[in-house]
Amino acid sequence: MNTTPASRALVLGGGGSTGNAWLIGVLAGLSDAGLDVTGAHRVIGTSAGSTAAAQIAGSTLPGLYAAILDSPVPQRTRPAGAQAAGSPTHSHLERTGRIIAASADAADMRRRMGAAAIDLAEGFDASERWRATVAARLPAAQWPEHELLITAVDAGTGEPVVLDRHGGTDLVDAVAASCSSGSAYRIGGRSYIDGGYRRNENADLAAGYGRVLVLSPFGGRTRMPVAWGMQLSAQVQELRESGSRVETVFPDADAGHLFGSNAMDLSLRPAAAEAGYRQGKVLAGGLSEFWR
Repeated sequence: MNTTPASRALVLGGGGSTGNAWLIGVLAGLSDAGLDVTGAHRVIGTSAGSTAAAQIAGSTLPGLYAAILDSPVPQRTRPAGAQAAGSPTHSHLERTGRIIAASADAADMRRRMGAAAIDLAEGFDASERWRATVAARLPAAQWPEHELLITAVDAGTGEPVVLDRHGGTDLVDAVAASCSSGSAYRIGGRSYIDGGYRRNENADLAAGYGRVLVLSPFGGRTRMPVAWGMQLSAQVQELRESGSRVETVFPDADAGHLFGSNAMDLSLRPAAAEAGYRQGKVLAGGLSEFWR
């Protein structure tokens, strides 16, 4: 594949609710420091990153950042990092961890994850409610004019899926599918699960672009065996070998408690956004030459 040196791709990885806030914070901080990367030729969004990608396409970065800081959040019931046994997050991680451990490879894992998600949906299909939740988070329901790729996995077959404005899927449905980490999300006669099961950040979809900026709320980490090659480092190596220049941005070490098991804690969203904003402001100078 030929790489076009002047082309730019922005990759927004998954990371739960706090990951979404951090992504918006980083982008807002970069912009306020004079570097707006949202004009990339291709934007790739996975899970929480798909929400961020759709949000920045329909609203301004200052507005999105301010909305996170101004939104009322629930009060914490336990210290950061403490997940009660039996909590939704703890149960989800435990259940999916067993599936990963039992899988022979990435394709087998995706099939097993899809089957388990369909089983959950058969007990109670929350697709309509989830769609309404996602729609409320997006400033606009239309696909942007620039190229936006949103990742998911077909729950019925385990096959990776890439959704865009040319495929006939509504933007809200595409984002809802990419963020469906538990029960399967239904679109017509098909069901889908989280795009992170395709490959963690899905930066490989930026192949052919001269400059690729990857924002990874989970710091490039993966729950999958390294031999499967789903980790960000493998994707970055592939991109560089094909001729792309790649830069990655991870949360600072002192913000680590905002992610991982706390990724779905709404009370931590303002702190995650502020941490991202500070990073963006600091990194803008160094990234400007790379991006421009």
